[in-house]
Amino acid sequence: MIHIFREGSDSTKPTLVLFHGTGGDEHDLIPLAEMLSPGSSVLGIRGSVLENGMPRFFRRLAEGVFDEADLIARTHEVKAFLDEAAVKYGFDSSRLAAVGYSNGANIAGSLLLHYGNVFSSAVLLHPMVPLRGLTPPSLSGVSVFIGAGVNDPLISKAETEELRELLAGAGADVTVQWSNQGHRVSAAEAEAAKNWLDRQSFEA
Repeated sequence: MIHIFREGSDSTKPTLVLFHGTGGDEHDLIPLAEMLSPGSSVLGIRGSVLENGMPRFFRRLAEGVFDEADLIARTHEVKAFLDEAAVKYGFDSSRLAAVGYSNGANIAGSLLLHYGNVFSSAVLLHPMVPLRGLTPPSLSGVSVFIGAGVNDPLISKAETEELRELLAGAGADVTVQWSNQGHRVSAAEAEAAKNWLDRQSFEA
């Protein structure tokens, strides 16, 4: 997968894995990552699917309607890439924190629902429920921050609550931060995510 890796200056910090939104690329969330966890190593990944020329992590059939077979296949593809990248770059795959926005948050959520503790922590900004009817593995020990918009035109409050309940029901420690900036990531939301991430433990 097309990606960028930047080795951090602080080995006590987690490696951040960045998943952009539709139309973004592996560089999009680097400024946010630097704000969330200064000194962390960063792995930015570009989605392998193109929709009208815009990179995504999996196909969709319509707005808010996912191609579930493709989502599942792409989830496994990303997990295999993470395993390969850990060997190539020498980061500790047990100390990963996902940072995903929109479509990127959905693939990160799918990774959690398929693989459990693939991430110790995950910052999911404006995610949807990636898959329904799936019995997730145990997420005990996994912490999840969900950033959501009360007036998000793409994601209802009920959808956010459904995702929270799905993750928490599997054992994850879930925090939801509401903002009023629609589908955008507000400054207050980013600051809340940073404060939340600062409180997480990433012991080797």
